[in-house]
Amino acid sequence: MKISRLTLRIAVLFCVVSVALLGFAADSPTVTVKGYVLDSACAFTKDLVKPISKECAISCAKAGSPLVILAEDGTIYWPIADTTPSSGQNDKLLPFAAQKVTVTGKVYQRGGSKAIVIEKISAQ
Repeated sequence: MKISRLTLRIAVLFCVVSVALLGFAADSPTVTVKGYVLDSACAFTKDLVKPISKECAISCAKAGSPLVILAEDGTIYWPIADTTPSSGQNDKLLPFAAQKVTVTGKVYQRGGSKAIVIEKISAQ
């Protein structure tokens, strides 16, 4: 089987681009975000700027809705794990439900969404 030069060049280019993109994702910045921990559905459907109550956020989380961090500037950060297999982050966030927090971690962005791997979280 003979591989054309064009096919070989495309394969090499694909490998170079793939490695570059993987390196870019690995170099995600560590940031500090201040905001509220609340239910993701309420953040979108009710356009809340802060949680209604701790009980409401906890009950939604226990029903399976992911908790998110609504930053002071209105950005919603989806907490994620950087492990494989990945895991939900509600257990880490439940003690802070409906509270204003300071979160430090690596931020990833894709298609207008932002996610954060929480390294440190504390109530304000």
